[in-house]
Amino acid sequence: MSAQWLARRFGDLDALELVDSDVPAPGAGEVTIEVRAAGMNPADWKYMRNGDAQDLPYRIGYEVAGVLTAVGPDTEIGSGGGALGDEVLAFRIRGGYSARVTVPAKDVFAKPAELGFPEAANLLLVGTTAAEMLDVTRVSPGETILVHGASGATGVSVLQQARLIGARVIGTASETNFDVVRRFGGEPVRYGDGLQERVQALAPDGVHAALDTVGTAEAIDVSVALVDDRSRIVSIAAFGRAEELGYRIIAGRMPASARFRDAARARLIEMAGRGELVVPLARTYPLAEAIDALELLRSEHPGGKLALIP
Repeated sequence: MSAQWLARRFGDLDALELVDSDVPAPGAGEVTIEVRAAGMNPADWKYMRNGDAQDLPYRIGYEVAGVLTAVGPDTEIGSGGGALGDEVLAFRIRGGYSARVTVPAKDVFAKPAELGFPEAANLLLVGTTAAEMLDVTRVSPGETILVHGASGATGVSVLQQARLIGARVIGTASETNFDVVRRFGGEPVRYGDGLQERVQALAPDGVHAALDTVGTAEAIDVSVALVDDRSRIVSIAAFGRAEELGYRIIAGRMPASARFRDAARARLIEMAGRGELVVPLARTYPLAEAIDALELLRSEHPGGKLALIP
């Protein structure tokens, strides 16, 4: 048996309950992980609001880090090998808010020793999202890009990956978060009235691409005004105006996004192992306090990533 958070209906956070569930033994192509940390992402609670009924009961949590406790017959993990006691991380799974979980081995990778469990459990959802945003907007060395929400979790990963590409990043944030943007290689600019003019003052020769992580009308309006080629504008949050205005949208449930993010995992783990990709951690919570942690996450100002510790 294992403690696990799940929802038997969709709705608000009160639909979640902590239960003791059987953890199936891994079959061929599967492994069981003793979870040392469960990563937390806005996608966790957002799907709670209006998910697909076929997914009920909904086993919340897309990424974890932990230790292998069982390996199915003739099975290797995604990075190769896989023995009992190995430290691993897993992404694009279900049921991460658990003490133990059995998952497809292809979604499990060796954890770099340099990464703590809470950081490793929070690496890949934001990391692969950021990588895809840079990929679909075709960001190249020497270009200037605008990132809306640069001090948030996805924004911070964009900043780091863009710096490795060799692009210049102007990142929107509140003034209290300017140091975060600077720490990861961006040039901060305050959002709010006059944003377009402030960006133009910083980039008089223009902006090549815009990456939106916040979904506000301001972010889209300013992006459209500054970037001539709308195929080089992407949003992970403002879906409603994409068809009308012609910018890109991506999401983990889109087949093309899923393929890209699956393929990007190993590269991002290697980057993190070399210290090129850092996961800023705000705090951890005991697994039993997942609702409190989700409330903080939903406030949109957690100050870094959150992790649940069974």
